[in-house]
Amino acid sequence: MQITSEALERAVEQLAKLPGTGRKSARRIAMYLLKQNKEAVFELADALKELKTSVIRCSQCGTVSDTDPCRICGSPKRSAHQICVVEEFQDVYFIEKTNEFRGRYHVLGGVISPMENIGPDNIRIKELIERVGESGEEIREVILALNPDAEGEATAYYIHKLLKPFDVEVTRIAYGIPMGSDLEYIDEATLSRAFASRNAI
Repeated sequence: MQITSEALERAVEQLAKLPGTGRKSARRIAMYLLKQNKEAVFELADALKELKTSVIRCSQCGTVSDTDPCRICGSPKRSAHQICVVEEFQDVYFIEKTNEFRGRYHVLGGVISPMENIGPDNIRIKELIERVGESGEEIREVILALNPDAEGEATAYYIHKLLKPFDVEVTRIAYGIPMGSDLEYIDEATLSRAFASRNAI
């Protein structure tokens, strides 16, 4: 087949690399962008550029932010007595949507997964233990909000063992979240119930 536009093919190739986007969808998006006025496309391009140049990681919790510390860590309205441990920064967004949790977060940046050669040193477990250890009496509860799959369970168990020497209650969200599912796909009501009925482990 004769390629009519190298630029269009390059755009399709790049768009096809996005998760959940095959070549058909990528071509449809590229054609849609081609039909838009320059200003709209340049605005999208600027937003994507800013995504890579302005967004940083909070040095305290590890979530994405425009400021360091992030708005949650820096807010005096958030409880310093609770830390909710999540796998990835997008999990913070899903939990925040429930309006159930008023503490602070700790983003691990993954889970322990021997199959993928990811050990405890490859994620932010050491930083969590340091936060709990350095806080003195401040942190009273660590909530493990990890995905209920094999890797999430193993990571939760490992963190629970490391936190035993500290005077801190370790709880786990559980109710309403089926095994093998990701927080990303759990509806707000179910996630809210899971927080309200968390159990000690």
